[in-house]
Amino acid sequence: MRRASPQILAVLTAIALVTADVRAARAFDLFGLFGSEPEPPPPSLAALPYTVRIAGTDDSDVLRAVQDTSTLYRLRQEPPPDGEGLLRRAEADLAKLADVLAGYGYYQGTVTVRIDGTPATGQAAAVKAAEAWRNRGLVPVRIAVDLGPLYHLRRIVVRDPAGRAFPDDVLPGRITRVDDDVPARSATVLAREAQIVDHFRAQGHPFAKAIRRDPVVDDTAHVMDVTFTIDPGPIARLGPVSVSGAPGIDPATIRSFIYAEPGDPYSPQAVAAIRRSVARIEGIGGVRVREGTALDADGNLPLFVDLSERERNLVGVSARYSTVDGPGVRAYYANRNLFGGGETFRLDADIYYLGLGNDPFATQRKIAGIGTNGLGGRLSATYVQPALWGSRNDLLANAFVTREVQQSYLVDGGGASAAIRHRFSDTFSAQVGLDAQVGRSKDALGTVNYRLIGVPASVTYDSTDNLLDPTRGVRAIASLAVYPGAVSSPGIVVAKAQGSTYYALDAEARYILAGRVGFGSVAGAPLSDIPDNFRFFAGGGGSVRGYPYRTLGPIGPYNLPIGGRSLLEASLEARIKVTDTIGVVPFFDAGTAFASAVPDFDEKIRKSVGIGLRYYTGIGPIRADLAFPLDPYKGGHVRPAVLYLSLGQAF
Repeated sequence: MRRASPQILAVLTAIALVTADVRAARAFDLFGLFGSEPEPPPPSLAALPYTVRIAGTDDSDVLRAVQDTSTLYRLRQEPPPDGEGLLRRAEADLAKLADVLAGYGYYQGTVTVRIDGTPATGQAAAVKAAEAWRNRGLVPVRIAVDLGPLYHLRRIVVRDPAGRAFPDDVLPGRITRVDDDVPARSATVLAREAQIVDHFRAQGHPFAKAIRRDPVVDDTAHVMDVTFTIDPGPIARLGPVSVSGAPGIDPATIRSFIYAEPGDPYSPQAVAAIRRSVARIEGIGGVRVREGTALDADGNLPLFVDLSERERNLVGVSARYSTVDGPGVRAYYANRNLFGGGETFRLDADIYYLGLGNDPFATQRKIAGIGTNGLGGRLSATYVQPALWGSRNDLLANAFVTREVQQSYLVDGGGASAAIRHRFSDTFSAQVGLDAQVGRSKDALGTVNYRLIGVPASVTYDSTDNLLDPTRGVRAIASLAVYPGAVSSPGIVVAKAQGSTYYALDAEARYILAGRVGFGSVAGAPLSDIPDNFRFFAGGGGSVRGYPYRTLGPIGPYNLPIGGRSLLEASLEARIKVTDTIGVVPFFDAGTAFASAVPDFDEKIRKSVGIGLRYYTGIGPIRADLAFPLDPYKGGHVRPAVLYLSLGQAF
């Protein structure tokens, strides 16, 4: 039995961080397509360039760590002036590389360095061997690694500063349990230490820290036992929250997005929630939440929120091409702090031309008398005033005009709406308002001139950890809009609900199960009296992949999709990260629209399977999905396989 040096673990922590940075850089290089290994400098009289070969290990992690730590390897493009300089580099490696092997669990590992076959431990001979290559060739240097047996982590013990073990109700056994065949690597030991400290912080101890780490290595059994001494510190509650920065935004608005109250239990999650909620104010750029270094007189932990503002005005223009809508141009203007209270005002203009897209229903549409030149678009204005009178109530207003040109219908319309949203917490909100719309809808069933005035209400819950790439949590929204027949033509009731959940199977969120269910219903009028933009359609990249966009459901005259009065959809994905930047996603989709106001399970529900590829970037994943429809049908323009390209996950 022998004790492992705490200094070694500290050094290897730094090595692990450097290695992680190098890995990230290499991963972004898209498999090395943007560069190659540079050639060493040529022989000369003034220097001794050399080549380095590392042998003896098939462990890619160990090889990278040796490369990143080795002075000989890192400075190979900067040759020393003489053999003495080359020898000093070799001696530096001999002093460090054995510690690298120990950090990866090879506590009996050894490293030797040979200069042109001469051991670097023989100083004079090694210098002579190096000088023999001056001005005639590259000095051959070989780093030989002998890993020896791999040690495993056997036991973790945690004690308080007085040397006493923590009871199970304070530190459950699952926190210290060690699975079989866990390598005794320094990164593993440090990760377990961080997990233990995080457990105490999550239990309300903001100043929890490890004050001692005592690893003991058993060379006979090739195992390591580790004893951590943890000082949990006092239990604290949240104290006052001080806000600084963002002088151009009313402090009452910022305060309304801080849901934590003095006296609430402390937890890292509560601190992170403050950061996340305040960042939702459009005019806020950066948010940093600092914890106080000591408790106040009441035993509470002060918090400090440091903010920065964004530029108020934002203008954007983008062009796109869709195989459904054809080419399009979108432009917008936004002011993210209109009157100094965090108000946002946004104008959006979108125009597209269906005639240059994949339009399989063009002939049927023409026969049905749905005349259009293929040009569609939408102009809208949106105003949001957060924190009305300093409360958690927000005013949302919108007005729009549209010419919606789809493959099976045409809608000309406009409308306006206003709503009050109440934020109960960072994750839960509800809103109610008024909505008025007027327009004309034309499809294979005929023309509907509509005038709708109603009361929409909705609730939203979102506990996910990321907007574009969630790995944990639940996201759900349910809405009900009532348009009474006394003031609307026709009178209808529209109900919608959609929920998705995300479950990470491992701590690093490399394996994620994701599921989604969607439901919709419109009642109160026959299908032919309901405007097309209020009906339900299924199929496409955000619905049942593999089937043409908005084609699943009832089929009307001229074999044109006419939408349904209800909808049911479901998706299941397994999101698997192969590397830090590349992932694969097998998926299953099912769903359709129904003619009835509630789903009729006697009707055929279309299904598809597929495989996706994800390339993870700093702003979110780039998605490529190849879908295979399992239930093709005659006249549905269904292809054997369909490829979708987009930004962000499918749901």
